[in-house]
Amino acid sequence: MRQRPSTLLGWLLLIAPPAAAQAPSDSTIRDILARRVATRQAAGIVVGLVEGDRARFIAYGNRAGDGTSPLDERTVFEIGSATKAFTGILLAEMAQRGEISLDQALTSLLPPEVGRVAGSRNGKTITLLDLATHTSGLPRLPANLEPAEPENPYAGYTPDRMYSFLAGYSLPRDPGERYEYSNYGMGLLGQVLARRLALSYEQALIARVLDPLELSDTRITLNAGMQARLAQGHTASLSTQKLWDLGALEGAGAVRSTAADLIRFLQANLGPGPTAIGAALDSAQQPRRTTPTANLSIGLGWHLLERNGRRIIWHNGQTGGYHSFIAFDRARRAAVAVLANSAHDIDDIGLHLLDSSLRLREIPPAVERREIGLDPAELDRFVGEYELAPVFSIVVTKENGFLWAQATGQPKFQIFAEARDRFFYKVVDAQLVFVVDSGGRVTGLTVHQAGQAIPGRKVR
Repeated sequence: MRQRPSTLLGWLLLIAPPAAAQAPSDSTIRDILARRVATRQAAGIVVGLVEGDRARFIAYGNRAGDGTSPLDERTVFEIGSATKAFTGILLAEMAQRGEISLDQALTSLLPPEVGRVAGSRNGKTITLLDLATHTSGLPRLPANLEPAEPENPYAGYTPDRMYSFLAGYSLPRDPGERYEYSNYGMGLLGQVLARRLALSYEQALIARVLDPLELSDTRITLNAGMQARLAQGHTASLSTQKLWDLGALEGAGAVRSTAADLIRFLQANLGPGPTAIGAALDSAQQPRRTTPTANLSIGLGWHLLERNGRRIIWHNGQTGGYHSFIAFDRARRAAVAVLANSAHDIDDIGLHLLDSSLRLREIPPAVERREIGLDPAELDRFVGEYELAPVFSIVVTKENGFLWAQATGQPKFQIFAEARDRFFYKVVDAQLVFVVDSGGRVTGLTVHQAGQAIPGRKVR
């Protein structure tokens, strides 16, 4: 459920000279989408565009993978971490009503048994604004996630487990000190806002955000109509993937939607929005904190990219089988939504359509990876921790005769051998090549992803 921290190695925004003002034609966009599908970079993609008062939709690919159900603007996708923009607006809406305040202490909304010092350090306590801007000091994911089902890594994570983790967690720095993307923090925000309203997160979102914006195809729980229009999800290797259940982390990535609904949502964000919620939409878009990336700040959920005197407000998302990107430029009254029913990154398409100087990434030739069998005893030599950076490692474990890899702050995923020392993921287009010395000992690995090769040394 990603904002662009959700690939294995983080994110890259391609910055280039000033933009041309107009998006490409429908046929040009369709060619872009067709190439992604032809090179196995996507199963199918739907694009929605707003230019002034005009909205248009372009799609390529099939909903069910059977060649008979074409994608369109009413096809339903998981949007993953793009959910966080909705959670930020829920926070802004409740603040506009005076039900909470942005600087309100998190502890004031927690169950009494969690403790009055949870989320505190040096006398400073996490605020709702800290949660909404990823500056709380909370980690990307909680250590007690412990997924029972790797293909559905957040299922079964209850509010009790969420609060238990918070009660026992020691913040590594003061709240508000520094940006660090946190699915846990935004999930916690969704939980406490819903608790304040005595509703579930989905009920709160429907009542305060979705219904006022008339977004009837944006939900967590699929009704019969949405289920019938659901696109089959696919991993990065294009094998089928089930929907994710986010449990208590719903506010971080549980929403499902359509291109038509997301374009309606973005049009409202271009302003003026509906009277009942317009002020909250505007409030969520205001820059609140900086990030380590140049010219990138964060509002309430939204990220804001400043370039060439313009501001692009955006979020993206990824689950096991889907990828999403939504963005808008209020000055130009332009917006884009891109939805894919596979886990490949399509953010560059959205950025390029909103600003043509933001280049499309180079697409390598399609590679069909073939799994080979290795003696389970041979896998033991790969087990260990590999440090790629001072705060980022990959831990490789062996379970039930198979290898699993877990990057810092992310779920663990199975990796599959394609050569004696080379393994690949099926959930993301990434490979691990292990480094072996002359004595046969594994001393490190190199991660290959998105054209990058990142080495790491074995530290244990």
